Amino acid sequence: MAALRATRGGLRFAAKAGYTFTGRSFAPAFAPAFARSFSDLRFAPTHEWFKAEGDSATLGISDFAQGQLGEVVYVELPEVGSKVSAKDTLCTLESVKAVGEVYAPVDCEVTAVNEKLQDEPATVNSSPEEEGWLVKVKFTGDVSSLMDRAAYEKHLESEKTEE
Repeated sequence: MAALRATRGGLRFAAKAGYTFTGRSFAPAFAPAFARSFSDLRFAPTHEWFKAEGDSATLGISDFAQGQLGEVVYVELPEVGSKVSAKDTLCTLESVKAVGEVYAPVDCEVTAVNEKLQDEPATVNSSPEEEGWLVKVKFTGDVSSLMDRAAYEKHLESEKTEE
């Protein structure tokens, strides 16, 4: 699919084709609400995302992280019931370029893993903040230090300027 651009003609074309402009890019107007709004995701400086629901959460890696890692070819997930301390390795992602560790942003216990990734590890690349989730956990600890999307994007910009 060709990329849509925010030009005069592009905006008209996008509207006729059933797309809406989300501020930085186009999204299908018919997309489910969760696919257009990630305001409930929080991010760690190490590029993990965290979606809390009470004292449980779903974790994965950000779109930026999957892009840096490259094509994921293997995912080593923890066992259900594993207890992981904050900032310790939660799981490992192997790509054609490198091996990346995914860290726990808070103390947690793994309650589920995304079994789909065993057969389709590239889902981490194609849908990192939705279908490419890694684990579900029950967590303890303060998550207020995690960034919202706007703060995370500023964090990414500051990392670029440090290079």
